[in-house]
Amino acid sequence: MNRSVLFDTETTGFEPLSGDRVIEIAAIELENDLPTGKQFYALLDPERDIPAESTRVHAITNAHVQGKPKFVDIAEGMLNFFGVSPLIAHNAPFDFGFISAELERIGRPPLDKSRMVDTLVLAKQRFPGMPNSLDALCRRFEIDLSARTTHNALLDCKLLAEVYVELTGGRQRGLTLETEASLSFAQYEPPAHRVPRRITLTDAQRQAHAAFISQIKDPVWLKE
Repeated sequence: MNRSVLFDTETTGFEPLSGDRVIEIAAIELENDLPTGKQFYALLDPERDIPAESTRVHAITNAHVQGKPKFVDIAEGMLNFFGVSPLIAHNAPFDFGFISAELERIGRPPLDKSRMVDTLVLAKQRFPGMPNSLDALCRRFEIDLSARTTHNALLDCKLLAEVYVELTGGRQRGLTLETEASLSFAQYEPPAHRVPRRITLTDAQRQAHAAFISQIKDPVWLKE
C-alpha cells in the first residue's frame, strides 16, 4: 500500500514569521490515494488573540480555544501521524510554512519540502486559467459543499480528499487485485430468463453510418 497524509490548517492570519499561529490542524490518512478512515485532529490555543477578520473565515473565536492544548502538546502526535509519508495540501506552501514555523518555535526541524504534494499545482496543470480554489474544484467535480459554511480544517480535508481522487485518478489506481477480481465478467452469471436480443439496423441507420465512415481516411470498418 502507498501511504500518504492529506492535511489542512486554520490560522490567526497569513504571516507565520510575523507572529500568526496555527489554531486548528486536521489530517487524514490515504492508502493508494483513498481515505482509510484514520485521522488526526487538534484545536489549539495559539497563545495570542484571534483577529475578528480571521474568525469571519473559520468561525473560531478566542472562547473556542480557551483551555485547548498548545502546539507543543500535540506536536509529537501530529508528527507520528504524518510519519514519513508524502504530505498533501491545497496551496501546500501556506500550510507547510505554518507547521514548520510552529515546529521551529519548539526546537524541532521543519517539514521536509520534498514531501510536499500541492493539489493547487495539480489543479492548475489540469485546469489552466480556471478558478482552482477548493470550492471551485468541488463544484467542478460535483462534490457536495452544503456543509462548508465556513473554513473548517477537518471538513476541508475530507472535501480535498475527494478532489484529490478526481485530480489523480486515485479511485482507479486504488483498486486492489481482489476488487478487480470481484468485478470480473467471469463471475457474472446472467439471469436464466434473459435471452440475448439481436440488434437490427434500419436502412436509415446504415446510410448514416456509411456517410460517417466515408469522411474518415482509411476507416477500419472497410478493412477485411
